[in-house]
Amino acid sequence: MLPDVIRLNREFDYLVPVGWESDGRADRLEVGSMVRVVLAGRRVAGWITAINPEPPPGIELAPLAHLTGMGPSNELVELAEWAAWRWAGKRAHFLRAASPGRVVTTAAARSSPTRRQLQPQRTEMFNKAFELGTAVVSVPPDDDSFALALAACQLGDALILVPDASHARSLARALKRSGVTVAAGMNEWAKAAAGATVVGTRPAAWAPMPRLAAVVVIDEHDERFKTQSTPSWHARDVAVERARRRGVPSVMSGSVPSLEALRLGALLRPERSIERAGWPKVKVFDRRSDDPVKRGLFSEHLGPLLRGNGKVVCILNRKGRSRLLACAQCGELVRSIDGNSTMLIIDDELRTPDGSERRPIVCISCGATSLKNLRVGVVRAAEELAALVSEPVGEITDKTSDIPPQRVLIGTEAALYRVRSAEVVVFLDLDQELTAVRQRAWEQALVLLARAARILGPRSGSGQLVLQTRQPEHEVVQAALRGNPLLLAVAERDRRKSLGIAPYGAQVLVKGAGSAEFMTSFGEPEGVRIMGSQRDGWLLRASEHAPILDAVKRTRLPPSRVRIEVDPLRV
Repeated sequence: MLPDVIRLNREFDYLVPVGWESDGRADRLEVGSMVRVVLAGRRVAGWITAINPEPPPGIELAPLAHLTGMGPSNELVELAEWAAWRWAGKRAHFLRAASPGRVVTTAAARSSPTRRQLQPQRTEMFNKAFELGTAVVSVPPDDDSFALALAACQLGDALILVPDASHARSLARALKRSGVTVAAGMNEWAKAAAGATVVGTRPAAWAPMPRLAAVVVIDEHDERFKTQSTPSWHARDVAVERARRRGVPSVMSGSVPSLEALRLGALLRPERSIERAGWPKVKVFDRRSDDPVKRGLFSEHLGPLLRGNGKVVCILNRKGRSRLLACAQCGELVRSIDGNSTMLIIDDELRTPDGSERRPIVCISCGATSLKNLRVGVVRAAEELAALVSEPVGEITDKTSDIPPQRVLIGTEAALYRVRSAEVVVFLDLDQELTAVRQRAWEQALVLLARAARILGPRSGSGQLVLQTRQPEHEVVQAALRGNPLLLAVAERDRRKSLGIAPYGAQVLVKGAGSAEFMTSFGEPEGVRIMGSQRDGWLLRASEHAPILDAVKRTRLPPSRVRIEVDPLRV
């Protein structure tokens, strides 16, 4: 058995108590069963990983202490071992993910087979995707994913992953109305273990599926499929690997297919007219000729568009009041004395972001006391926007619990996940996304535009997507204008191939208090490039995952905390 002790990561042999044979508990023992044992003088939980192994000679085995209940299947125990290598974690991390949240002694009774209850639906493209084995389906942002999910259920019990919990609930309800037996992710673990279609978010990738017939990952490009904790595994990759091991088809869908998905399977697209019609009307305000000091954040064409009766959402991925200041008289940027840091207005004085330098609101170049916001944050932008539209403006950030009642809203990208519909969505500073110092910045920018497109509805509706930019010819802008995300995919493929970055190369980010000690032990393995210290960490790169992950597995973890992130999305 494997104890649920992360740092231990060792298997131990135990005896099945004699009394378990007579009361039937021995018959319930199988690989994955959850038990408790006495280890080093205390009781710990764990999982059975093998039955009737050959014990070490001369060792007297202790008995199992308690049978807790059902746990991951043998299939998931083996998958957890692969995942522990793939994301530089421990098996216990993944066996926890695959275990029920509460004790389950027996699976729930299985309902009647789903395939007999389904009504046929015209889904030629989706059916073809399942025939291909592993495929990627490019769908418009307004696609509700029901047709794809139903096509999967025609094959039998399907594992259907979506990034958003509310979407998972609505999709589950729609499938139930069509006669599908549905288990709601890991919340209905026992029902899934009995046999059902599973619809859920990221954790559902580890749901028990004894009769798995197909895998579907909806909006596979969504970053919520990747965990923020360590090990930072990706549900899409777990689900596709699971389908491969079971020999069943897997289909990934999304309005902005990721290069990772495109490398895994063949691409299928609807007709161009259908694809384009699924994107809203797009307006681009070219700000190259605008004076950034005089015009500020808002184009002269924006005011009339924002005044009206429809819901307006403005996106600005900067919190607070000011992020870049300049002297209104001489135009010099407001920086620290050494010139290495910009300064912000906080509590009526200028401060560096780390608080190391403070001074009155005075330009050190000319002595003027009037400053201009070049890159305002959401708070200051809301004040300026309210003056522009002559009505109150609501603010939305990741800290906002309820949607403000105002007609005009401004916020970070969190607004795109809170607001369900709008007439106009404006990206006030798209260049911030396009010029971000991140490897995936362009792909991530188009994902935000696709999310906005879903709020606005198709081209036939009244919704408008407005982009303020000084790069109107950029591939991201053109992809949105034409409703053709593959324009960006081609450019991104060529760029990433030439640089050898994901998915055409492997990367691992090592950070934390113990990272320096870890890297000393890590050494310089063959085939691995160490990119030096970055933000108190190291970026390891190789042409494929094996050289890095094998070396990481061999390296002993230090006592201090180390975060090892495989395939980081934001570097």
